[in-house]
Amino acid sequence: MKCFVNGVVHTLQAAHPLAEAVVSKGSRIVYVGSSRGAQSFAGPGAEVIDMHGRLMLPGFIDDHVHLVLGGSQVAGLHLRQCTSTAEVVETVAAYVNTHRGAWISGGDWDEEGWEVKRLPVRALIDPVSPDTPVFMNRFDWHMALANGVALHKAGITRETPDPPGGTIVRDPATGEPTGILKDAAMDLVTRVMPRPTPGELEHAVLQALDVARRNGVTSVHDIAEEEHIPIYHKLEGTGRLTCRIYARLPIAGIAKLVRERIRRAHGTEFVKVGSLKAFADGSLGSNTAWFFEPYLNAPTTGLAMEVLTSGRLREWALEADRHGLQLSVHAIGDRANDAVLTIFEDVVRENPAWDRRFRIEHAQHVRAEDIQRFASLGIVVSAQPYHCIDDGVWAEQRIGPVRAATTYAFKSLLDAGVCVCFGSDWTVAPLDPIQGIYAAVTRATLDGKRPEGWVPAQRLSVEEAVRCYTVNNAYASFEEHLKGSVEPGKLADMVVLSDNIFTIPREEIRSVQVTMTVVDGEVVYG
Repeated sequence: MKCFVNGVVHTLQAAHPLAEAVVSKGSRIVYVGSSRGAQSFAGPGAEVIDMHGRLMLPGFIDDHVHLVLGGSQVAGLHLRQCTSTAEVVETVAAYVNTHRGAWISGGDWDEEGWEVKRLPVRALIDPVSPDTPVFMNRFDWHMALANGVALHKAGITRETPDPPGGTIVRDPATGEPTGILKDAAMDLVTRVMPRPTPGELEHAVLQALDVARRNGVTSVHDIAEEEHIPIYHKLEGTGRLTCRIYARLPIAGIAKLVRERIRRAHGTEFVKVGSLKAFADGSLGSNTAWFFEPYLNAPTTGLAMEVLTSGRLREWALEADRHGLQLSVHAIGDRANDAVLTIFEDVVRENPAWDRRFRIEHAQHVRAEDIQRFASLGIVVSAQPYHCIDDGVWAEQRIGPVRAATTYAFKSLLDAGVCVCFGSDWTVAPLDPIQGIYAAVTRATLDGKRPEGWVPAQRLSVEEAVRCYTVNNAYASFEEHLKGSVEPGKLADMVVLSDNIFTIPREEIRSVQVTMTVVDGEVVYG
């Protein structure tokens, strides 16, 4: 047994919200109460771990990560912090010099942070990558810049038509591709890039697990590929999987899951599948989120994905739901959210009732009149609060203050009875729930210009934000009986923080550190 004593334990149980100590036996919590009672319960042979008055919470659950992608980028090309195009070129040149000839991906660039807030073009990086294919994504992963070598390998020329659901950005004077590819157009390059080997996948997962441990993340809802699942099971079998994974697989693979009789939350306590991921639109930053009204900075309403406009998404949704598979659909613009809600309403009307727990990933920009539709359908809103304090720097330049009023409408959704769960969308935002909690309770934009919050009426309490990272996330993956709170019988997944986020000023939360992470009763960090 392990006996964690002398702490401030916020259990997230309604009946017993506070305690001093926790005892675990194997993978399970067996006691929650006073420090004296814990040591008496555990007996003299237990390992005693003193928390020194620090705050213990249930282990953080991140509702939306790209685990393998994130791990593969830990030591990759990083452009997110660049503040000028000159710094971008310098960083790319240095990386090319040590990876010459090999495909280079990653990047996570953000033109909103540069001195010239315009999309980059391939002419920017072609001189420093004349013989190396470079395909570097915008941080939201709905747009990327390909250099001339990458465009050549993909066969993209001025004659290449835009694929359904995608855009090849072209020079208005010459018609030549600028190198910017949006959404489905990115696939033209990724399909010719070499696939990672199993060894590379395993290395990426191990890198990601290290990041998760250091940030108190004990479970993730992963946007996975089928080839990732054997890697997860291999690491589970060798005791190296220090984070539980709820994998959402591409909806295009529905036939195989149906054939194999996979259902929701199918698997072990460490690796589960049974949820399907689809896309309805793009992102706000790439001007591809789909709205009813045009953007203010471009003559477009965004970009609906081909699976949505063709009707295939509706067909797949009906089929998946009939076979007990959970639906997780990415929708960012208000029109995309409306379209997905309509599909879910069709599913409820046409299929037999069951505990579906529909998910809309992001649900960033919704109309006020649609909030009750979320509640009526029992939608789980899978949101990423860090995006709010990032987008809040520039979003109103694109959609104006009226639409912004119901952007990242966490409070309105919760007050309507909607289950809101939180995560990062790593690598789009840091795999760091502390920063997400800070974002949710302050909404203070990253540029420091809105210290009282962007749309402050949508700020949450610390308690609400923590529940969105624990209890609500457990419900979203059908695991509320296993995790999300500190109580006997549940998995011994906990996190200890350097400061009590319930009592310190909100603006200080961002500086709080994880001092201990416990998974399956074992201290894996700290």
